[in-house]
Amino acid sequence: MKTTASYLRVIGFIILAFFLLELIIDSGDQWAIVKYPIIWAVLGMLFFFAIALEIIVAALQRVLFDGLTGEAQERYLLAEKMREDNRFGWFKRKYKEMLDAKPVAKEQEIVLDHNYDGIRELDNNLPPWWVYMFYATIIFAAVYLVRYHIFDGTNQTEEYEIEIAQAKAEVDEYKKNNKDLIDANTVELLTDAGDIEAGKSIYIANCVACHKDSGGGGIGPNLTDDYWILGGGIKNIFHTISEGGRAGKGMIAWKTDLKPSEMAQVASYVMTLHGTNPVDAKEPEGDIWVDENAPVDNVDVKVIDSTTIKIEMTNDPVIDDIQAEGK
Repeated sequence: MKTTASYLRVIGFIILAFFLLELIIDSGDQWAIVKYPIIWAVLGMLFFFAIALEIIVAALQRVLFDGLTGEAQERYLLAEKMREDNRFGWFKRKYKEMLDAKPVAKEQEIVLDHNYDGIRELDNNLPPWWVYMFYATIIFAAVYLVRYHIFDGTNQTEEYEIEIAQAKAEVDEYKKNNKDLIDANTVELLTDAGDIEAGKSIYIANCVACHKDSGGGGIGPNLTDDYWILGGGIKNIFHTISEGGRAGKGMIAWKTDLKPSEMAQVASYVMTLHGTNPVDAKEPEGDIWVDENAPVDNVDVKVIDSTTIKIEMTNDPVIDDIQAEGK
């Protein structure tokens, strides 16, 4: 028993030392024992120190015990036995109380008259721990009934919707603080003045050589009209900036030079150039691009005869008073 106690003390000491070292050593997001492998050596030294201490204490106890008289040794052993018997006495007593089981020697007191082929039945009491749990379930059911069926508490559907809304808010906040976690499929048009100004700065630093500062086009195509070679809209523009233009004759891929957040900013700025019609604009290239998700601007209904009508819906690419989703 003493050997087991010694093992437990040594293990507890090492665990305590480990957590104390992790607590007092600043290692950032990493475990201190991973960032500083020297801690393994420190724990090893503490381990041997704890073992040595246990050996020394055991040796001293043995020397002192051998120095006692025979009668004193008997009293010491009797006291140790009583101490072992009383160890965790409160827990042992509570354990027996929660079981409330009759000792085998007293089972004759609760034997019933039933006898089935020599099998007798005992009239044991229900264990108190089971009875208390049963009472607890009754109390819980009453509280639940009042909370959710009388006072109209939040039901599971509402809890789910609340958690979904909270999760969405957390995701939005995470994306807000990690703007580079975007690609051509998830990018969205930026409308904040700071983002547009940042996109303009990137455009002036990297794009004016081919597209001019007005966006009218030079070596590269005109960015202000309705014609696009690789498609317009924020997602197509972002993809073109990231992956580059047509192989062999398009612009280079900028994904190695610009962060995703910077490409989103410059793509959003390019869209603000749509419809500006600079005087030195280059001739259109590519095809007219119309956003399929854009609202219809005009609906023209014509009556051909009494049984036939013709409906024409147009989506004007350039609108003066609306910032369209452009290039």
